[in-house]
Amino acid sequence: MTESPLALVTGAARGIGAAIAVKLANIGMDVAIFDIIDSSETAAAVESAGQTALSLTGDITSPEDRQKALDEIEQRFGRIDVLVNNAGVAPNVRADILEASEESYDRVMNINMKGPYFLTQAVATRMIAQRNARPDAWMCIVNISSCSAYTASPSRGEYCVSKAAVSMATKLYATRLAEHNIGVYEIRPGIIETDMTSAVKDKYDKLIADGLTPIKRWGQGCDVADATAACVKGELKFSTGEVINVDGGFHLRTL
Repeated sequence: MTESPLALVTGAARGIGAAIAVKLANIGMDVAIFDIIDSSETAAAVESAGQTALSLTGDITSPEDRQKALDEIEQRFGRIDVLVNNAGVAPNVRADILEASEESYDRVMNINMKGPYFLTQAVATRMIAQRNARPDAWMCIVNISSCSAYTASPSRGEYCVSKAAVSMATKLYATRLAEHNIGVYEIRPGIIETDMTSAVKDKYDKLIADGLTPIKRWGQGCDVADATAACVKGELKFSTGEVINVDGGFHLRTL
């Protein structure tokens, strides 16, 4: 066991999750990486930053895999200070809401909402149990949602619904955990350059150039990681349930 605080970051094998994991290592946290694919590259980057990494391969939708991951964290670190719910997927096929399948809906909702919802439940219970031993320790949960929580895209309705649900889950857990001094935050990325958005790069290049976002560039994983780090470092301790938009100003309404 180490003396550093421990962060569990889901979906951190690549993309936004990997950027968050490395950022948290750079501010002095050990990192457990929970992903369904190999996360050795992210783990190596965490170790290069001087912190301990633990790669956990598992399916966020599986209660058994979630429990196994938490048991490994307990055995290795004996604590958990931060949960970043980042794991998420888009529909395999963009389909009109009048034609989308129940199978696609179930897949997206299970990964984006149900899995993180119950992982949060389990982690929060452990955080509360730790409170007696570390009454002054800062602990928090950060949910990575999306501007799709409020922006309607009828060709990927299940994704929008899942992210709107993440937004409400943030409010629910923030309300419930405030008495235990556990902060809960929602970070809403906008157009971020990742594998998920690579298929629509040309479309968004043009939209950004034409003024879709006041800040005329793609977002990067490091932009989301910086916002996450502010929550994790306890810079917003008198705020909980807050939404942090990381979207180049997309959420602004202008005339």
